[in-house]
Amino acid sequence: MRSPASKSVRYLAIVAGLAAAFLTARKVHAAHDAREMGGHMTLTALRPAQPGDRQRADAIVAAARKAADQYTDYRKALADGYAIFHPEIKQNVYHFTNNAAALATTIHFDPARPTSLLYERIAAAKADGQPGYKLVGVMYTAPFRASQDELDRRVPLSIAQWHMHTNLCLPPAGEKADVVGPDAKFGLQGSIVTAAACQAAGGRFLPHLFGWMVHVYPYETDPAKIWAAGMDDDHGMQHDTMPAGMDMPM
Repeated sequence: MRSPASKSVRYLAIVAGLAAAFLTARKVHAAHDAREMGGHMTLTALRPAQPGDRQRADAIVAAARKAADQYTDYRKALADGYAIFHPEIKQNVYHFTNNAAALATTIHFDPARPTSLLYERIAAAKADGQPGYKLVGVMYTAPFRASQDELDRRVPLSIAQWHMHTNLCLPPAGEKADVVGPDAKFGLQGSIVTAAACQAAGGRFLPHLFGWMVHVYPYETDPAKIWAAGMDDDHGMQHDTMPAGMDMPM
């Protein structure tokens, strides 16, 4: 019998493989204000503005920028415990994730301590040929069980939309399956979005992945770009990944 740790590693490897395929695929076009995108992405609905929402949001952006300013040099992020999730995979944005921050945010939201730092890959700036990274934003997380009211208490839902990856059917163990393209059945682009259909196909169904996430791009000047979500996120919201080494919420 596999231990819980070995099962977590196995599932992480499977999801990482699906993510690798998804990262190289074309974006699925969908309305940016849809609550569900292709059945595999859920966005919180925008709420009517409440007194103080803008001030709260502006304070979060200021805290996000102050936190990010420390890590314009990605090597400082690595030194402080942020790890790159799959640097070998070509991505629109690379998540440098701090597992301690990810754990802390399950209990308490601290805008000064983001779960992940978001970097774009840039040309090597040094003679050693090591890739460079440009800091573009941060990501905050919340438990998948968090209510809409709890998410709103963290970041006002009149301004930001949290998102969560949902309804993933993993292909049967040991079976090579298409996970990208118009005919994909499994994975983040697959046609299977229900537990019953996944069971019938011999796969393993995960109703959600990782928990709630929200991006903040504090170096943007347009409020719409600061809180970009869905298809409005030029950096590719659908490329979000699980903090390296963290157990998958089952």
